[in-house]
Amino acid sequence: MADTTTTTPTVEPETEPVEPKPRRRGILIVVIAVIVVAALGFWWHSTYFEDTDDAQISGHLIPVSARIQGQVVKVYVDENQFVHKGDPIVDLDPRDYQVAVEQAKAALASAQAAAAAANVFVPITDINAGSNLRSATADLSGADAAVQQARGQLAAAQARVVQAQANNAKSQSDLERYKPLVANDVISKQQYDAAVAAAASDAAAVVDAQASAQAARDAVRVAEERQTAAHASLKYAETAPQQVAMQSARAKQALAQVEQAQAQLDQAELNLSYTKIIAPEDGIITRKSVEINQNVSSGQNLLTLVSLNDIWVTANFKETQLRHMRAGQPVEIAVDATGKSYHGRVTQLGGATGSILSLFPPENATGNYVKVVQRVPVRIDFTDLKDEDSRHLLRPGLSVEPKVRVKE
Repeated sequence: MADTTTTTPTVEPETEPVEPKPRRRGILIVVIAVIVVAALGFWWHSTYFEDTDDAQISGHLIPVSARIQGQVVKVYVDENQFVHKGDPIVDLDPRDYQVAVEQAKAALASAQAAAAAANVFVPITDINAGSNLRSATADLSGADAAVQQARGQLAAAQARVVQAQANNAKSQSDLERYKPLVANDVISKQQYDAAVAAAASDAAAVVDAQASAQAARDAVRVAEERQTAAHASLKYAETAPQQVAMQSARAKQALAQVEQAQAQLDQAELNLSYTKIIAPEDGIITRKSVEINQNVSSGQNLLTLVSLNDIWVTANFKETQLRHMRAGQPVEIAVDATGKSYHGRVTQLGGATGSILSLFPPENATGNYVKVVQRVPVRIDFTDLKDEDSRHLLRPGLSVEPKVRVKE
C-alpha cells in the first residue's frame, strides 16, 4: 500500500501595522499636556476662587397692611402683578375720616380765635392793672386824709358839746337865781324872760352839739371804713404783676390749645391719607387676601410685596472656604433660571454658622460627636443690577452659583 502525503498549505499570521514611534510620542505629549493644563486649571481655580452651589437670591418681602380701620371700596392689583413705587393698591372708604378732618379744622379755628383774644387781653390787663394801682394809691391817700379830717371834725364837735354844756349850765344857774328875784320884784319880768330864753337856747345848743358830735363820730367811722376798703383795693391793685402773668399764662395756654388742635388736624389728615394704600417699592404682588367690601382693621395684613430692586445673594460657604474671603472681593454669579452670569461683590460674612442660627441649635450633651463641616452665610450684592437685570428676571429664592475671587 502506497503512502500518500497530504500537503497542508502554510498560512502566515496577519500582523497589525505598528505605529511609528514619533506618533506615539506626540499622543503621549498631548495627553501629558492636557493633564498638566487640567491640573494647572484646578490649582488656579482652587487657589484663586471659591464657589458653592448652596446659594440663592434673597430679597425683601414687604407686608402691606392697613394703618387704619375701614371698608375696602376699591382694589387696584391682582396676584403676581408688577407694580411701581407709589402705584395705588387699595382704597378704603374715606368719608368718616373726611368728617374728622372738618371737625379738626373747626376746632383749630376756635382755638386760634381764643388764642387771639387771650393775646389781646395781655396788654389790656397790663394797662388796667397799672391804672388800678395808681387809682388805689390815690384813693388810699384820700381815705387817709378823710379819716384825719373826720377825726378833726369829731374833736371840734366834742369841744362844742363841752362848750354848749358849760353855757347851758351857766344859763340854768342864772335862771335858778332869777326865779326868787323876779318873785320879789327885784328884777323885771323882761329880764327873767330873757334868762328863760337863754337857758332854753343853751339847752338846745347842747342837744345840737351832741348831735353834731354823733354825726362826726359816724363820719369818722365811715371814713375809716373807706380807708379799710382803700387798703384792700390797694393790696389787690398791687397784684398787678401777678394779674399780667396770669393773663400771659392764659394766652400761652390758648396757644398750646392751638398747637394741640393743629396736631389733631394733622392726625386727622394723616388718617385720611391712609385711606389710600400705595406700593412702598417696585415689586410683585403676592399673598393677596383683600377684596372689595371687606372690613379691615388697623395693622391687618392685606398682601405681600416682593421687592425686586433691592436683592442680593445669600451663599452658604463651607468654613474651610472662608480663610481668604473678605468683604469687597469680586464675585461672578451664575443663575440657573436665566442661564446668565452677573457681577457682584462680597458685602458681609455671617456672624454665625447656619446650624447655630437654626431654631434648634445642635448640642453635644451625650459626648457622641461627629465633626461636620459647617457652613456660614455670606452676603453678596449685585454691582450693576440695573443694566444686567433691567427686566427684573431675578427673583428671591432662585438658585445661583457664586464664584468669589479670593486672590488677585
